[in-house]
Amino acid sequence: MRLPRPTRPGPAGALLAAVITVTVSCAAGVVARTFPFGPRTRSINDLGNQYVPFHAHLWDLLHGRADGGLLVNWQSGFGAGFLPDLGTYLGSPFALLVAVFPRNEIDLAVYVITVLKTAAAAAAMAVLLLALRPGRWWAAGLLGASYALCGWSVTDAAYNPMWLDGLIALPLLCLVGEWALSGRRRVLGILVVALSWTANFYTAYMATLAAALVLLLRLWLTRPPRRQALAAVGRACVTVGLGVGLAAPLVTVVYFGTGHAYPGRTSQFVPVASQDLLARLLPTTYSFSTPAVYVGITALLLALALPFHHGVPRRVRTGWTLLVVAVALSLQWAPTSLVWHAFTTPQGSSYRQAFVLCALLVIAAWHALAYGVPAPRALAAAGALLALITAVAGRSALVRPFAWPVLLLAAVGALGGLALLGLTDRGRLARGGRRTVLAGLAVALLLGGQFGETTATAAVATRLRLAHMDDYAPWGARQQQQADAIAEADGWPRYRTDPGREQTVGNDPLLVGGQGAQYYSSLTSDVLSRTLTALGDGWTSRGRNLQSLDNAVTDAIFSVGARVHSPPDPHQNWFPQDGSGVTVSRQDVPPLVTVRPSAGRRDVTAFGPSPYRNQELLLGARVYTVPRLTVRTSAGRPPSRSEDARPGLRIGAVPDAVRRPSITADCPAASEVYLWAPHFSGTARLASDPATGPTGRFRSDYPVTKIAPMQRLGRVPASGRLRIELSPDRTGVIPDGAVGCLDTGRLRTAVGHLTATGATDVTVSDGTVRAQLPAGSTGTAVVAAPRIAGWRCATGGASAVPAGQYLGLIAVPLDGSSTSLTCTFHPPGLRLGGAVGAVSLLSLVLLCVVTAVRRRRAAGHPAPSMTTRPSA
Repeated sequence: MRLPRPTRPGPAGALLAAVITVTVSCAAGVVARTFPFGPRTRSINDLGNQYVPFHAHLWDLLHGRADGGLLVNWQSGFGAGFLPDLGTYLGSPFALLVAVFPRNEIDLAVYVITVLKTAAAAAAMAVLLLALRPGRWWAAGLLGASYALCGWSVTDAAYNPMWLDGLIALPLLCLVGEWALSGRRRVLGILVVALSWTANFYTAYMATLAAALVLLLRLWLTRPPRRQALAAVGRACVTVGLGVGLAAPLVTVVYFGTGHAYPGRTSQFVPVASQDLLARLLPTTYSFSTPAVYVGITALLLALALPFHHGVPRRVRTGWTLLVVAVALSLQWAPTSLVWHAFTTPQGSSYRQAFVLCALLVIAAWHALAYGVPAPRALAAAGALLALITAVAGRSALVRPFAWPVLLLAAVGALGGLALLGLTDRGRLARGGRRTVLAGLAVALLLGGQFGETTATAAVATRLRLAHMDDYAPWGARQQQQADAIAEADGWPRYRTDPGREQTVGNDPLLVGGQGAQYYSSLTSDVLSRTLTALGDGWTSRGRNLQSLDNAVTDAIFSVGARVHSPPDPHQNWFPQDGSGVTVSRQDVPPLVTVRPSAGRRDVTAFGPSPYRNQELLLGARVYTVPRLTVRTSAGRPPSRSEDARPGLRIGAVPDAVRRPSITADCPAASEVYLWAPHFSGTARLASDPATGPTGRFRSDYPVTKIAPMQRLGRVPASGRLRIELSPDRTGVIPDGAVGCLDTGRLRTAVGHLTATGATDVTVSDGTVRAQLPAGSTGTAVVAAPRIAGWRCATGGASAVPAGQYLGLIAVPLDGSSTSLTCTFHPPGLRLGGAVGAVSLLSLVLLCVVTAVRRRRAAGHPAPSMTTRPSA
């Protein structure tokens, strides 16, 4: 026996939910005056650093303008695997919409995609609600919009658009559960699961857990015979298994990519205070580190009224109420929090699963309404609970003064609308036209209250994010000038063109072009981060956002033949403008593939504490003088040693001091001066040429997220005595061996040798590097790209073997018998994922064939009629 088919939901509720969602999203932008409706940027944090640049790279790929392909992104991190990033940031079908926008409107494209995703989530929830229980289509539309515009959506996912795919997936996966209950649409269910996990497997995992809980509850509520219940569970498991199997080629690549990524921060889960948790149920509250579970006052009141609604069967109201409470408690318990986050500690907010609770609150609200509007007693009980929640939440600092009028108006609108709707339901005081008028007034109150409070909540969240997080300007004159300069200087793969030290966003190469060290991803490889850090590079986001390293030696090592120099970003207030423009410097560099003397297998553990000596080790020549330093505070005294994990001398910020802290040393005249101070924040200049010499700009915030890269300060004066003046903006540390003086003549000699013995021709296509080497080359061929997992190389006609490592770079031993080298990249996990995907696809085809055969047989042999003639 199968469960009866639910009433087929009409499209009207889904359309209304989508329209409300789009309207509120745009209205919130108008109120907050954010892009594209005002002068304020939307590019907050990861939205500007990751999602917009990755969508720009996708635009380039779709238009054939990117350096690299699906396998390797040659623009970032000197060569990074792209499939894991594709599966993490760009797996959604909505991402393809960037292709229809102009390249310089990439910010608008991402905004439109974000709004469309949110609208799709609203429509999907409206369809789910009508499938769970027949009811008013317009009410399903209102509650669908409540879900799509929940606090998690407008505060967290708004600048993490990839998470919105999970917002869409949850109601769709619950629909798949309904199909499994009734034994329908098996193939469509498998495709829905596959699409959800391909779009964003991280939030799809959470949505799948939520759908499983909903399915189990539905089985408990409908109470089918054990055999039918087990059959429904079996159908659901097969559907999820085959769907995830179809998505496996991307899912496994992301999984293995995460395993090879630089380890992020590990933190201990600490539940938030009860008043803060309850405060996030109210409109216009915002906080990065608390669960955003706001769903609107109407939905909240209905969910609170469900336990007291005697028109709802006891089993139904008990089951949904207990599920909501259980999930709410699971947000606050470390073991269940870990389960929700796929057994990994989140690199940020610990409540990324909050949209699940929002969905369950909305579904509970729907059941309270679909069985008839709650009676006045039930609404009174819900109002009392809301008052209690408000009283407790009022002790939280998250409830700001402007929240009270919004809450009051929303509560009045919700209670008034529900009360009027109840009158029309019960037929009291309303007959004929008066009933229609009251119903229309009720809908207007509910819709108006929801529109106002949700618009205010989204606008407040937008403004508060701007106040608390880094933000970045949308595409403008600066980015266009950088892109034009890079396009003119570009010579890939003969040499790289680096977008420059003065970055605009964390992924400048993806946004404006070129091929540099900059790279920001959750999948930034461990070997890349450790290699560049050992060479003196800086980073943010605890090692996963690598910066450009403006250094002549590393430019030679990584074949950076052109480098863009830009003034500080005028959108930021980190450093003042220096009056300069966008310029390009060039230098002779070795080819992408060079030949070094045999030195055996050497990984990044061979590096020492000095970045100058590490650069020499990788270059293969001694080019630096690392002098003894004399460091003095602004009072002219020797500073004290650092007492924390940062080795070196402490330098404090003294804004009113007449004399600045300084570093003095002796170096060969005319050599280039570099300062390496990863835990110093402020500026540094050579005192010998303070007017025209370059300014070293350092940003660090130990122990939070940032360390500063090595900076070039100019040339040593003829006396050989250099003095560096420091202008710290906070207490920092100057390490031992902070100054390196580069002999440019020796560097030219080393570059000339590497060029003469290096490859005579290099070609690069997506995941393949081919090089022609001088005859008789022996030693080790080194490709100026990080040796991330997946590279395999061969010389001549030999079989490819896993590439070796030369201090973090790709290395291949040479025996003098081959003049050609070929390295290919195979993303870890792709072969396994492809095999699982192929088996799943074959199983899906067999399922379709078996289903078709059964239907044909059933059509050819109709069941005997069960009707009987009436007895005589």
